[in-house]
Amino acid sequence: MISVKHLSKTYHNTDGSTVTVLKDVNCEISKGEAISVIGGSGTGKSTFLRCLNLLDTPSSGEIVFEGENILQKGYPVHKLRQRMGMVFQEFNLFEHMTVLENIVLVPRLVLGLNEEEARSEAMYLLRKVGLAEKADAMPSSLSGGQKQRVAIARALAMHPEVILFDEPTSALDPTMVGEVLSVIRDLAREGMTLLLVTHQLKFAREISDRIFYMQDGVIFEEGTPQQIFENPVHSSTKAFVRQIRRAVFEVGSPDFDFQGMYSSLAQFCHKYNVSEKMSCVKKLCNAMLDGPMATHYPMTVRLSHSELTEESFLDFMVEKLDVSPLSDASEEFMSGLRSLTADIIEESTSRGFRVRLIL
Repeated sequence: MISVKHLSKTYHNTDGSTVTVLKDVNCEISKGEAISVIGGSGTGKSTFLRCLNLLDTPSSGEIVFEGENILQKGYPVHKLRQRMGMVFQEFNLFEHMTVLENIVLVPRLVLGLNEEEARSEAMYLLRKVGLAEKADAMPSSLSGGQKQRVAIARALAMHPEVILFDEPTSALDPTMVGEVLSVIRDLAREGMTLLLVTHQLKFAREISDRIFYMQDGVIFEEGTPQQIFENPVHSSTKAFVRQIRRAVFEVGSPDFDFQGMYSSLAQFCHKYNVSEKMSCVKKLCNAMLDGPMATHYPMTVRLSHSELTEESFLDFMVEKLDVSPLSDASEEFMSGLRSLTADIIEESTSRGFRVRLIL
């Protein structure tokens, strides 16, 4: 369906300098494939999607869509946009129109549908994304997740052959991510051709036929989800998919800024979509710091989270300690600790002793 060869994109700054975001992108995309594009910030993922849809004009290379080179002079870009829909990080809804009017507008103007046809199609799509009851609501009354589902319905209203998703959940509160991913999951199951730029690695693994890992402006490695996540060829790919996010605090005394630490922990949980774990994290910190760890300063407190496995764990580490801080804890205390954790690991390290609480 889509063939990309030697695609590059260079931006020219006002000061005369240049930034090359895409260097030499090559790929083939077949009809009905669901492909997730992953990689670190600034690796060219969003620019790649924008070039496919000609929102950004490539500097060089070739994009062939259904047998036509869309970069040739005179190619009708408006027709490409009908066939290749795009859903952005931001929702871009018309705030002065109802949900239904947002979906009906472009099919009437571009596809020439009459009012009845357009409204019927729009209601079908709203039911598809679970928002039929919001047809007459204004966008300002919707949650972020609901707005993004309306944006997806609006893209589908043009009957596209391909949909490009550019970080569709990055602007959402973590509690709303699931409802948008559910709609995308259904589209993939139905055989819609889609390219998804995402940081949701577990979701990418679940829905994708193939994964593109981008680094330094190129598709550095591609393969099936099993290959990319379990047996990547390159060490940099392995490091990215297995990365564990961490928030680390060196607690030197009882006078440490614990309120600041809790604020940073809350920000960490929000950033990595595990806000529901924050209450448990705070209870465990309070229990440990007021209990077994109260006499073990200095210590290191570390919250870690794996985006791929979605496992989180809270570590309390004390240097030059050869016994567990929990060795003298009461059975009542340990019972309370177990009720808040999936597992408790007490282990000696080369530096001292660590208590790891699996959330």
